[in-house]
Amino acid sequence: MATFLLLHGFQNHRLPGHWHHWLAGRLAERGHEVRYPQLPEPDAPVLAEWLDALRENLHRPGDGGEFVVVAHSLSVVLWLRAAALDPEGLDVDRVLLVAPPSPAVTASIPEIAAFAEGLDLGSVRLKAPARLVYAAADPYCPEGADVPYGIPLGLDMDVVPGGAHLTPDSGYGEWPSLLQWCETPRTRLVPR
Repeated sequence: MATFLLLHGFQNHRLPGHWHHWLAGRLAERGHEVRYPQLPEPDAPVLAEWLDALRENLHRPGDGGEFVVVAHSLSVVLWLRAAALDPEGLDVDRVLLVAPPSPAVTASIPEIAAFAEGLDLGSVRLKAPARLVYAAADPYCPEGADVPYGIPLGLDMDVVPGGAHLTPDSGYGEWPSLLQWCETPRTRLVPR
């Protein structure tokens, strides 16, 4: 069995209608270890506190099983910040980066602007294979996440038509192809 670390975004209080919550339940039912921490102060996050919380949850499972991270929204930026600071500290087997806000949008929101401040994608070193999943019409990344993240970082990418920010507001509670990707990494993510 694998271990999954699910990292939520800005203003997410791990509500039951979100695909993260749904995914945590389905993975646990299938016997996987699931870590789904409430990151500190989700309405007014502090980068250093979120980095600390990330580090606290990055211990590899003792059974030697696969360790997978699924990050959504602001936690994608968190992961990239951590990868720029200490890529060797991110000892996981694969990562799914879902619907990141663009650097410009992140910088324009006072509560999270510090996450974008000084982010140099040229210094990001992703140790594990990573896939970017995004929608072309995401209001938090209007240029499409391939432009600021996917192409510069050379990421494998899945575009989800009509997915917006891939939240419950855009219909993303249950997401079967995401569950399938968790257990079969070759799976391409498609609209729910």
